Parts: sequence; C-alpha cells; structure tokens
Amino acid sequence: MAEVILNKVNKKFGKVHVTKDVDLHIDKGDFVVFVGPSGCGKSTLLRLIAGLEDITSGELMIDGRVCNDLPPPDRGIGMVFQSYALYPHMTVYENMAFGLQLAKTESKTVEEKVLGVAKALQLEPLLERKPKALSGGQRQRVAIGRAIVREPKVFLFDEPLSNLDASLRVQMRMEIARLHERLGATMIYVTHDQVEAMTLATKIVVLDAGRVEQVGSPLELYNHPANTFVAGFIGSPKMNFLTADIVETGEVTTRVQIHRGQEIDVSANTLSANVGDPCVVGVRPEHIRFGEKDAIQEGGVELSVVEQLGNECLMYFNTPQSNEPVVIRVEGQTGIKAGDKRCIEFPADYCHLFNRDGKAFKRSVVGETSTSMVTELVAESISKQ
Repeated sequence: MAEVILNKVNKKFGKVHVTKDVDLHIDKGDFVVFVGPSGCGKSTLLRLIAGLEDITSGELMIDGRVCNDLPPPDRGIGMVFQSYALYPHMTVYENMAFGLQLAKTESKTVEEKVLGVAKALQLEPLLERKPKALSGGQRQRVAIGRAIVREPKVFLFDEPLSNLDASLRVQMRMEIARLHERLGATMIYVTHDQVEAMTLATKIVVLDAGRVEQVGSPLELYNHPANTFVAGFIGSPKMNFLTADIVETGEVTTRVQIHRGQEIDVSANTLSANVGDPCVVGVRPEHIRFGEKDAIQEGGVELSVVEQLGNECLMYFNTPQSNEPVVIRVEGQTGIKAGDKRCIEFPADYCHLFNRDGKAFKRSVVGETSTSMVTELVAESISKQ
C-alpha cells in the first residue's frame, strides 16, 4: 500500500491545457475513482501517475518519493488497461509470469506467485489457454492477475470494464470490490460509469475540463454536491434543475419562487445571499412526490413520456419553464399515462439550492425518506384520482 499525492499537477499537449492545477491526496488503501465526461482529463491524469505521460509542471509523490522523472517500472504501480493488452501468443500462465520474468525473479517464486493469484481469481483451469480461447471476463481477470503478481504499491485501472456486456460488468465489479477488500491495496480507477464509481469507490474525484470539481465519498457527493455540475453528473437520471429567485433568506429554511411557478421552501442556509437573488433549485427524480399543490404551476403538470422498466418507472413531465422535462423516478409500476396531469411537490428537505454561479448553498437538513415511501405516496395519490 502507498499514498499518492499530486501537488499543482499540470499537463499540456502543445497549447492544449488538459490537466489544470490538480491537488489530490490519496491515502493508503483508498479505492479512488476518477469520473467525468469524455475529454475531462481523467485518463490523462491516470497516465501521469503511471509515468506514461510526462508532467508539465507540479509534483507527483508515490509512497513518499517524488516520481516525476521515474520511469513506470520504478514507480511501484500495476496497470490494467481497457484493451486487456495481453500477449496473444502466450498462455495465461506466461502472460501473468512475464513481468516477473523480466525482473529476473527466480522460477520457483514466479510459479508460486502465479499459481497463488490464479487460484484467487479462479484462473487455474485456464492457465494453459491463450487469450483467443478466453471470454472477455476471463481476459480481464488475467490482466488483473498479471498486475497482482507484481505486488505493486498502487493499482491503476483505466476503464477496465467498458468492453464487457452488462452482466459481465456487474460480475467483474463485484470481483474488483472483493479484490480490494482482500488486498487492502491502494487503487485508482478511471470510469465514465457513475454506477461503477458509486459502488466501488471509497472516494470519488469528479473532473471537468481538467479541473477537480469535488472530492468525497459517494454519499457525500450525492447528498452534498459542491455545484450544479457535480449535482447533475452524480445520479441517474440526473438531478432536475429549475431557475428561481430567493424570496426569503434563512439559516435553516429558505423560501424561493420558481420562475413562472409557485413559492416553495428549501432546507438551505442562505444568510450569505440577498432577497431577489437568482438561484437554481435542484431535486433528484427519486425525491419528488405527488401531492395536492403543484410546485411548478397551478393545476399540475402534464406527463409527456412514461418509461416502464418493470422494477421502476421514469415519468417525464412537461414544464412551462423550459424544454427540459421534470423527471420522476419511482419503484415498481404505475397506471399513469401520457397526457395525464399531476401535481408534483418538492419536499424542502430533499431540495438543493445553488447560487447564480452554480455553487451550492449548504443544506441545513438532508432528507432520508426511502424510495419505497415515495412509491407509497404515488400509489396513494393515484388511488385518489
């Protein structure tokens, strides 16, 4: 295990500034996931840690040692690539042993390490096969095994599951989580899939345009996003946003008026703001309720599309404010159809509030009502119609 520290790390490709003043402290044993949209610089940042790209400015430390100028083999890292990068002419055993053999490790030690890792990853029956005779999930396990046998201080994963189908991704996600628990190793993982980030990470780093927007645990980012970018990126479907104005500031409760809509209360501290300031109200699809009084317009809003997924339902309601529909997610199934009108409410404890620049006001109360309770409210509302 080793800690990884990045201090004001920058990377430029000519005039293109890809990674911008990244400050990051990854503790020993952390499972850190880099997430962000395509082109945000997450893979570049991983390659800088691995030594596959040179750092333009700043300092990288691994296990207390400055590594800016160290070649990849001397950094104590093991990397698993998106493309597996297995040697097609070698067997599974030879692929896993190759790095140790290059390091002139004794044959007996090589055999012990490879067989031990193969047993842990359930690769023993496959040791004599070549990569073309393996499934995608098996190839990925071989790539992970090849990294483990070298006993690196830090594991780096560059979107390792993106080439797998949905069921294999779930299986491999569980295997990687168990691997981290068993080894207790420091792991850095790049993905664009927020489900992987939320389920695997002890710490998530959200990147946008080469900058770190927020660092925190999965639930911290979900419950307390620092800005509208993080709020919209973490969570699926993404958070609903509606423009509003502050009507009454407060330490615990703030009253706002949604544009062309109603006045609602939000559990947020806005003592730093002024009455009349523009703001943005955010509420996640799973936290919206059906009620008697609509938060957007009198008489309710019209359902435009309903997606029945069996275990859950996504409903898209037209809003007068914009072309962006308000999305509601509930567990189970619904009898509501496109064209129906319903009154929807934004519970104060579940709302997020952001200033005109997109920065979040501190939430004074965080709701903990389960999705099943929301479903019960929906069912009760339908029965009254």
